[in-house]
Amino acid sequence: MAHGTARPFRSAPRIRGRVNSTRSALAPPAPLPAAPPVVPRGVILLLGMAGAVVTIGGMRAISDLLGPLFLALMLTITVSPVTDRLRARGAPTWLAVLASTASAYLVLFGLIGALIVSVSRLVDLIPSYQSQLDALGDDLSEAAGAAGVGSQPIQDAIDKVDPSAVLSAVAGVLSDLLGAVSGLIFLVAALLFMCLDAAYFPRRLLAAATDRPSVVSGLRSFAQGTRRFLWVTTVFGLIVAVIDTIVLWAMGIPLPLLWGLLSFITNYIPNIGFVIGLIPPAILAFLEGGTDLMLAVIVLYSVVNFVIQSIIQPKVVGDAVGLSTTVSFLSLVFWTWVLGPVGALLAIPLTLLAKCLLIDIDPTTLWIRPLISASTPDADVEVVQPGRQSDRQ
Repeated sequence: MAHGTARPFRSAPRIRGRVNSTRSALAPPAPLPAAPPVVPRGVILLLGMAGAVVTIGGMRAISDLLGPLFLALMLTITVSPVTDRLRARGAPTWLAVLASTASAYLVLFGLIGALIVSVSRLVDLIPSYQSQLDALGDDLSEAAGAAGVGSQPIQDAIDKVDPSAVLSAVAGVLSDLLGAVSGLIFLVAALLFMCLDAAYFPRRLLAAATDRPSVVSGLRSFAQGTRRFLWVTTVFGLIVAVIDTIVLWAMGIPLPLLWGLLSFITNYIPNIGFVIGLIPPAILAFLEGGTDLMLAVIVLYSVVNFVIQSIIQPKVVGDAVGLSTTVSFLSLVFWTWVLGPVGALLAIPLTLLAKCLLIDIDPTTLWIRPLISASTPDADVEVVQPGRQSDRQ
């Protein structure tokens, strides 16, 4: 019996050894040290910046082509709900496409026609202010003589300011504003093809959503945000244009419809649009009634446009745009430099497109959105000091 009881004690070390060997075999291998990056981050950053410079330089070189193309894209996005609603009500596809294309052409040629008619009236009006310009030169010369300053340089400068010079300057500005339609044939053709494809584009997005859901989500967000921005800006532009036209007509400023149309167009230019629309009627007010009338126009314009465009409109369109004031202003400067005047008109939609392609479709760059957004994130952000764990963990 004693001999039989001694065997378990001799076999126990063998069992423990087997258990320990089994545990060591089942244990996960030790993690390997992280391999250093093949390319340093600084080099990647420099390469990205170099690629951005080349891309931006190429876009600026072909701005005459990209301007009408982007304008056609924005018009197509704006009128695409016409196709969707008609098809939802059972209309044939060809009828829905025809209605959306006609709507886009109506908006485009309506603005061009209104500008042409208004500019022709302005051309006829400018020569009638020759006497006011001469009187202004005499007044400035007398004021300079009373102040002890020679009047000859001022008189020489005034002699250079004649109606033909003013007319050429105005024509140059308006030709820049109409630079988007300089390639009108290309714009009309691109708009037609885009409206045709817009009828079938939702189905293509559904087919692509299986493999690239983030890309499809970003494109849909861009289209919805752009559409809401353009519609809201159009509504507020019409309100501002009607008020400005009534105010200028009541004050006796010539061509109030032209300046109302100009205020409607410049409403699409963020931050400084109403200042651009204010300059021509303020100059005419000075020629018509002097300093008092000019100051009255400036004050009324500033009050109306500041309240509507700087207080009410940003709150309504803020959710659709999702861009801070600084980003909006920088986008205005950047796209105007790249594409010219059409870049100023489409600065916000083009920035939304760049945000979609560079940020929204890439999950690793979504952290940038709160940094450029106009709203503050609702979630509380906890800053964790290095070497210290968060209390939420």
